[in-house]
Amino acid sequence: MDVEEKLSLIMRFPTEEVLTGDELRQYLETGHQLRHYIGFEISGFVHIGTGIISMSKLVDLQRAGVKVSILLADVHSWLNDKLGGNMDAIQRAAMGYFGETLKKSIEVLGGDPGAVDFILASNMFRENENYWYQVLDLARQVTVSDAKHSLTIMGRKYGESARLAWLIYPLMQVVDVYSLGTHIAQGGMDQRKAYVLARDVWDKIRLMPLRLGDKNVKPIILLHHLIPALNIKGTESREELSEAKMSKSKPDTALFLHDSPEEVRRKISNAYCPAKVIDGNPVLDLARVFSFRGTRQSPFIIEKPPQFGGGKLEFWTFEELAKSYEAGAVHPMDLKKAVAEEAVKAMEPFHKWFTTGPGASLLEQMRQLMPRSSTGDH
Repeated sequence: MDVEEKLSLIMRFPTEEVLTGDELRQYLETGHQLRHYIGFEISGFVHIGTGIISMSKLVDLQRAGVKVSILLADVHSWLNDKLGGNMDAIQRAAMGYFGETLKKSIEVLGGDPGAVDFILASNMFRENENYWYQVLDLARQVTVSDAKHSLTIMGRKYGESARLAWLIYPLMQVVDVYSLGTHIAQGGMDQRKAYVLARDVWDKIRLMPLRLGDKNVKPIILLHHLIPALNIKGTESREELSEAKMSKSKPDTALFLHDSPEEVRRKISNAYCPAKVIDGNPVLDLARVFSFRGTRQSPFIIEKPPQFGGGKLEFWTFEELAKSYEAGAVHPMDLKKAVAEEAVKAMEPFHKWFTTGPGASLLEQMRQLMPRSSTGDH
């Protein structure tokens, strides 16, 4: 695979922004093995934003010859009070349900889960004796304003009641990039501020500089698309969109990998989908995720009810579908029905795995580990 083919894989949807594309090309042209990481808090059930959007991009990177890795951020989750701040529960979930579900996602999406490095953050800390020294050294060099600016990665606005631990968190995320030797750091658009900080301080990382060949380099930041919450009511800015993403804590806003076909259909049927509106429309977003991530072998079909003239509309690209929807040629309910069936078909391997395969016991394990008030079950 040549550099252009690798770039095409890495840059295609769901990639939304790369900092920077020119550097990515330069790094690929060196011929050196590039390393990647994406980190996840262990906070609940895996939804399609994590299991399909994030993992589909990881698989693209793997196909492009990048060494990919997943950081199971147990200490970060504990610092952020996930799973009630119970470290034992967090680690059991990380090495059980969460990690195994991501492996299944990679397999379903056509990647090789056996070639992915799964790294427990607490193990990384123990193996890298310079980790905490680097966090402290970075703390000496950045301002409180720098840390505050990155706090939205935790889903919070900064205020006077912010805990001191929250200011440490973005510094840890920056050091994670360098501790893992990451040439390509992947995250959602909501993590942009923290990763910009990671690039800005590249020359301040003294104990574990990022190397490519014989040079110290900046990490490349790959930001993937965020799926809007199903109950979103429109957004006007990138920051508003990041705050309106699918949420584990609000079950009806998200499609979980373990959702039954009936649950998938119900959630999509009830989703926000204003006529002729394409921006911030979660149902159109789902169409792109489930039906137009790659080249289709058959058309995406929308069937019109007999009382409205009947017939079928065929689409080969997302752009064609979006244009027709914006023009009013596609009714919201017809779009929802078509998208729901494509989603059910795409999620069938997960449904089987969670009902009759190894995922069933893992799902039950996760239910037991989660605080009762946040299970999201129906």
